[in-house]
Amino acid sequence: MITFPNAKINLGLDIVEKRPDGYHNLETVFYPIPLCDILEITPATDKNAPEYTFKMYNAVFEGSDDDNLVIKAYKALAADHKLPKVDISLYKHIPTGAGLGGGSADAAFALKMLNDIAGLGLTAEQLRGYASRIGADCAFFIDNTPAYATGIGDILTPTPCSISGYHLVLVKPNIHVSTKDAYALVTPQKPEQPLTDIAARPIHEWKDAMKNDFEKSIFAKHPAMAKIKEQLYAMGAVYASMSGSGSSFFGIFKEEQDIEKIKTLFPGMFCWCKKM
Repeated sequence: MITFPNAKINLGLDIVEKRPDGYHNLETVFYPIPLCDILEITPATDKNAPEYTFKMYNAVFEGSDDDNLVIKAYKALAADHKLPKVDISLYKHIPTGAGLGGGSADAAFALKMLNDIAGLGLTAEQLRGYASRIGADCAFFIDNTPAYATGIGDILTPTPCSISGYHLVLVKPNIHVSTKDAYALVTPQKPEQPLTDIAARPIHEWKDAMKNDFEKSIFAKHPAMAKIKEQLYAMGAVYASMSGSGSSFFGIFKEEQDIEKIKTLFPGMFCWCKKM
């Protein structure tokens, strides 16, 4: 069985308050985009095989396989259910450390695939429960539809927000932003206007109202990242922002964009564009 875990972007992100457990409550809108990894899970043919084998391509994972979210998904289900021995292959196309949720998507899609392969009959609600144990934004990818997220990103409410018909451009520089450091540099505060109200406006009104609270502190530390956002607006973006805690940026355009031209404007960076 083969599936294609997709990325997400954050349409705005407000850090609302710090929690007693050290985490932060936030509000954001998760929006799925068609930038995909390739995940294959097949039942093992060798009866003497281990419970799983795992291979990853087009990326280097720092740490043991046990730390990969796909394997954590397998083990989360295996703790409660009988799973077959499987061979797992993951081809990465979604950049890592980009604020695009690639690892969370891989885990969520693995949960759904294993549910089908093993015939567990788990509901979407039950799968979201397993996903929430793996990562804060992992549950989003179970339903994989635009959602207003609160709490630590794990409380999801469907939203009719849409960028359908627009052209999306992604740019990721070779800059690593530590999520821990990103949160440490932010001063939480409740927004003047709920993000859901802003997201309900026409897209051309987002620029002056929607924000990502991580940008101010991260731009101060990495001025080159601010220039990426400026360049997206110079190209004609209706709205542009950093996604999550970075380091990728997206621009929403009315007109089709030339990927080769984009690559010349952002040399050495990961670049991608697609009509939504």
